Formats: sequence, C-alpha cells, structure tokens
Amino acid sequence: MKDFRAKLDYVLKHNIAINKMFNVTASTFIKMMGLFIPVDKKAILFSAHGRKYNDSPKEIYEYLLAHPEYKDYKFYWAIEDDDKTEIPGEHTIVKPDTVKYFRTALKCKYWVTSVNIERSLKFKRHKTVYLNTWHGIPIKTVGNEAKGRKDYDFSYIDFFCISGEYEIDVYKRSFNLSESQLLKCGMPRNDVLYNTTEDEILAIKERLGLPLNKKILLYAPTWRDSKDGGKSYQIKPPINLTLWEQELGEDYVLLFRTHPYTNELLGVHFNAFVRDYTNYPNINDLMKIADVLISDYSATIFDYAILERPIICFAYDLEEYSRERGFAMDIRAEIPGSITATEQDVIARIRKGDFETECAAIRAFKQKYIEYGGNATEACVKAMFSK
Repeated sequence: MKDFRAKLDYVLKHNIAINKMFNVTASTFIKMMGLFIPVDKKAILFSAHGRKYNDSPKEIYEYLLAHPEYKDYKFYWAIEDDDKTEIPGEHTIVKPDTVKYFRTALKCKYWVTSVNIERSLKFKRHKTVYLNTWHGIPIKTVGNEAKGRKDYDFSYIDFFCISGEYEIDVYKRSFNLSESQLLKCGMPRNDVLYNTTEDEILAIKERLGLPLNKKILLYAPTWRDSKDGGKSYQIKPPINLTLWEQELGEDYVLLFRTHPYTNELLGVHFNAFVRDYTNYPNINDLMKIADVLISDYSATIFDYAILERPIICFAYDLEEYSRERGFAMDIRAEIPGSITATEQDVIARIRKGDFETECAAIRAFKQKYIEYGGNATEACVKAMFSK
C-alpha cells in the first residue's frame, strides 16, 4: 500500500492534468460525505507530515494535555505507523488517506498540521478552524514557486505560522496567503531551543550514550526527488566516511539524520564514529547537543541558527538542485560562511574554522530571518481557540 501511495504521490506531483482531475473528483466526493457528518466542537485532528508523532503539532498537543481546561477535548492523530508510535494521553490514531481519516477530518472542528490536512484536496468546512504551523523557513522554492506547481491555495487557512518578515512575500506567492492569515510567532517545535542549558546537553548525551570528551557533528541533509517515478527517494552523499573518521574521529562523533521523506540512504555504513539517528524521534535533542551542523538546503539551518552555533552548507549538488528544484533565496549570498562543495572543504572547515567568527555570522543570520519565536506554542493555542 505504501509503495502504491508513493507512486501516486509522485504522479500527482509531476502531472498537472491528472492532479487537477483527481483533486476535483476526490474533493467533491468528500464534501458530499460531509453532508452526513456533524461537526464535533471539541475534536482536534493533528498531523505532522501524516507519518509520525513529531514537529510542531506534537508541541501543541502536549501543551493541551498539560492544561486542564482542554481535558474534555477529543484528540485524533494522523499516523502512518501506529504500531511504532508512543503518544501520551488519551487519543485515537487514524491512518492518512483512508475513509476513516477523511471522516475524522470532516468531524473535527480544529485542524493542526505542519503540512496539509486535506492531502492536497479541498473540503474544509466553514466551521473548521485550521492552524498550519508549516515545517520550515523556505530555502528551496515551495508551493506554486516550485516547478510545475500552480495548484496551491491556502487562502482558506485560518492561521499560518511565520518566523520573520522574509517569509511574508514568499508565502503570498507560493500559497496564495494574505497577511491577515499569518501568525507572527515562530514555530512551536522551536520553542525549546531558546532556553537550552549545559545541564540539559549533558543529560541528553548521557542518555544517548555519546562520549562526553568529544564534540558532536550533526549531518542533516534535505531530501532529493525520486529518480525512478516515485518508487524510492534516495540520497547518496559523495562522502568517504573512512576519511572523515581518520581526520575527525579523535575529536568528533558524527550523527547522521536523513529527511523524513528520504527512504533509502546509500553509501553510508554506521559505526562508533558515524551513528544513525534518522529514526530518533526528537531532532531538537540532536540540535541541542551538536557543536556544528552540516546540512545543505534544509530548513534545519534556520532552526539550528537559534542556538547561534556554526553551520556548514555542504552543497555538493548545488547546480543540479538549482535546476531541478530552485531556491527561494540566493543561498550563496545568504547562508553564513562560504558554500562547501566537497567533503575535503567540509573537513577543513571543521578542523580550521574560526568558531567566534562563525558564531557571530550565525547571530546576524538569526536576527535577519528569525524575528519571532520562543513562545509560539502558547500563541498558536490562543489564536486557535479565539477564532
């Protein structure tokens, strides 16, 4: 079933005619279902990419659990792998893209997501309050700015979170949003990054069994589009980890975390030096303990900038990625530090980088792009229930 859906997602994303026909037909059918389903005023549907219990919807959900005034609400989570997910509190899990999922969405008065509740369709009811926290400040083109896409219309969303003024024009163009919909609060998932302590860092390292006498490198690349019609979403970074271990192993440990949409990692073998944290549920833990972030075109760069630590942009396929996907900004000019194209450049930056200078550049980057944040969870809840 997953393989079929992956292929269908790919076709819908890359074929405008089929996408439009599918959306009109499916949306009409679901709207008709809604004629027979009453709205539950105390029901909330949460979805974080429709796959796992994480991201900003997780933070909002746990906030509601901790406040007794919401104890009478019913909580629903859209989760792909329910047998692998541990979620606190009383809740109901529904699998995305099933009849039960769409019936639940029609029933719930409140929608909370970091991507899209309607799965690219259009069936939101007038009574539904829709909060979209989104999942990252855009480096890459998104929505209608991406090649071949002109079908995004978020004009009916009630609240859409942003972290800075840079995003306003991007989201207006990309999602057909108006400024009145934008909630200037940052992303709830990032609230905890504003108050990271040394004791907390030490506790996380001890819990994960990481050496306390070595620094931590976090490598978190973004996803690459499928090359085989949606069968797989692979990534194969041009790195020789034997060389990395020879050059850095004495002083560092490398944590590897691929994007949630990447389903196959090639050319990487894990050991005591390079460790796999792709399925670790809380990326904030990894960012808190990382001394340096290595990424490319991932929005994780903005999240990590909150900590004001060095970032290395390892853009080994910059020209190809620019042609195939495109960028919302001039990354050569905006990303702090020079763009690194080879693993030798990355290793040299780690070994010889000026920590003070790099941290100062990250602070300036943070001030430019992350103007709001630190109390986003509470701001989202207040906005949602004041509607």
